[in-house]
Amino acid sequence: MSITKEKKQELVKKFQHSKNDTGSVEVQVSVLTERILSLTDHMKTHKKDFHSRRGLIVLVNRRRSLLTYLKKNSEDRYSNLVKALGLRK
Repeated sequence: MSITKEKKQELVKKFQHSKNDTGSVEVQVSVLTERILSLTDHMKTHKKDFHSRRGLIVLVNRRRSLLTYLKKNSEDRYSNLVKALGLRK
């Protein structure tokens, strides 16, 4: 259900602004999106796993708040991120 270390490093390299950037909004949203996708697949097979469902809802809300922050502060970065991740916003 969690993502591998290699996948996380790949996402960080793809969305980082500078060499040491690991905490920008784009990086956080991309890692959250990957975790959401893996939990969504888990929920398709384990429909009654309500503890994981709660975790999924928490991740979705965290991603939504980060995207709202990014849209409010930088419309260009927001639209590029949504396009790169394939989100329906």
